[in-house]
Amino acid sequence: MSDAQPPRILLSQPDVGDLERQYLLAAFDGGWIAPAGPDLARFELGLTELTGWPAVALSSGTAALHLALLSCGVGPGDDVLLPTFTFVASANAVMYTGASPRFIDSDLRSWNMAPELLEKELVALAGRNELPRAVMTVDLYGLCADYDALVPICERYEVPLIEDAAEALGSTTTGRPAGTLGDVGIVSFNGNKIATTSGGGALLAGDDALADRVRYLATQARQPTVHYEHTEVGFNYRLSNLLAAIGSAQLQRLPQMMERRREIHRHYRNGFAQHGVELMPVPAWHRIGNDPLGGWNGWLTCVVFADGAARDAAMRRLEAQNIESRPLWKPMHLQPLFDGAPGQIDGTAESLFARGLCLPSSSALADDDVQRVIATVLAAS
Repeated sequence: MSDAQPPRILLSQPDVGDLERQYLLAAFDGGWIAPAGPDLARFELGLTELTGWPAVALSSGTAALHLALLSCGVGPGDDVLLPTFTFVASANAVMYTGASPRFIDSDLRSWNMAPELLEKELVALAGRNELPRAVMTVDLYGLCADYDALVPICERYEVPLIEDAAEALGSTTTGRPAGTLGDVGIVSFNGNKIATTSGGGALLAGDDALADRVRYLATQARQPTVHYEHTEVGFNYRLSNLLAAIGSAQLQRLPQMMERRREIHRHYRNGFAQHGVELMPVPAWHRIGNDPLGGWNGWLTCVVFADGAARDAAMRRLEAQNIESRPLWKPMHLQPLFDGAPGQIDGTAESLFARGLCLPSSSALADDDVQRVIATVLAAS
């Protein structure tokens, strides 16, 4: 009898194929190896057509966050309010500017920033004449935050809103694309995202002037002279033309990849029904017509168990079957890096981290792979 393990099932493997290969080789054969080129321009145009906002393609979503913060005037000594329930890149970008993060807990409708806690923090800071320089929201697992509530709060206190939509490319809420729901937004094309350029990101700007400013800063802030002239600090943050070629192909296939991920989510929902495994919420603002998932990109399907022991048992069982899974994000206020950081914490993110698990969700998964995941999780209970 063979002791060979079954094939590895990854959490969110890239879904690339012949079209991406054709675009990449065409760019290579055309000699556009240098960072700038026609594929970079085409990719940015594709993002603008998708979102309706001018786009600047950059080397990572984190680079885009850094420039978004700078575009809002964030600098040393400032405060930025952001969710505690997020990946560290959101908070790291704040630190790059010399500002300090203040963390806000989640609501249970979307797992994103709780509007009532944001308002509570802003009331307290306004009372001390210490309003933050910016608020940063994060659209976790492709789910948009409650912008109908968050935007008016930020407007009331005249604080700019940065939307970290790194995980939410293609998602919409009330007809508006993720990344365009605040004053400035960003998306990511990291290897595990719903659409990838291997590594990369983009800033979505509310107007052409901001896009031009960001593109200038991302190209070492070079002045328009024959020689190299610089009057302020710039950054080497532009996406390469070759990676942009892959991105253009991915954008063409994005609708099909999103629908496949939503289909996988439906398989999980059906498979876990009446088995005590709670699926992530998909807020009502993602509904399109009769489809409650229609405005969600489906990036990752996550589940929550009754307690941490049940979650850990499922994770161990999955790994034993060569299936990758991962706990939900560890809250930033629990990270040693941000020990003692202030904010509004009510325990929601801590509970989700203790009991939650991300399951394989790639659009490249076969139905048999999904059923294997479901059977393995159920066998652990």
